[in-house]
Order: sequence, then structure tokens, then C-alpha cells
Amino acid sequence: MERQEHVQLRRRLARTDLAAVAEVRCALREFLRYRWRGDSAEVAELLLSELVTNALVHTDHGAVVTVNVTPMMLRVEVRDFVTGLPMPYVPDADDGTHGRGLVLVRALADTWGVTAQALGKVVWFELDGERL
Repeated sequence: MERQEHVQLRRRLARTDLAAVAEVRCALREFLRYRWRGDSAEVAELLLSELVTNALVHTDHGAVVTVNVTPMMLRVEVRDFVTGLPMPYVPDADDGTHGRGLVLVRALADTWGVTAQALGKVVWFELDGERL
């Protein structure tokens, strides 16, 4: 019987450190390089950067990123330390690129959600079965 491999990447990001968005994207790219297929890895990078940007822009306490890879799925979680769930937002043409993060997550992730924590929340998404 083949062993089910589970690997994890975890990073803590300081508040308002928007340079951390590029750094965590790079860490995810390296982490997935030999574990996940290209197209889905690129989607994961995009969605991760959207969630991390939201967490760093809309909170004052930083965030924790956790990425789990199993043979059947990739799960990315971004935890912040501010209570209250994200408000649904539908951007209009005048918003430029503002407000599209969760719209992209909804459109591109196989599943996603928000889980309230005792202190803060976790916004997460999953991509299915693209392992190498």
C-alpha cells in the first residue's frame, strides 16, 4: 500500500508588509515546483496573493499562511487576527483592480470558504488533484 504523503508550508507575515506578498508567492512557487502541476500552481499563486493582500491591507496584525498538499488536493489558508467575516463585494467598472480578490477566489478555486476563529478568521481555498 502506498503511503499518503502530506506536506506543509507555513509562513507568518508582519502587518502592512506588502513586500511579503511577493515573498510568499515565491515560497509557494518553490514549494509546489515538484509537487503540483504548472497551471494549478499558477492559480494557487494568484489566489494566495489576493488573500494575503486582503489580510495585510484590511488588518493591523499580520497573517499566517498555511499550505497543505496531499495526493488529492492543495489547500491554502490565510489567517488574520481580526474578528468579522469579509463582506461580499461586487466591484464595478470604476473600481479598477480594487475588490476583485474574493471574486477571483470564487471563480477559480474548486472550493473555498471562511472559518471564524476565537481570534480572527481563516480564509481558505482548495484546488483538486493536480499532483505530479
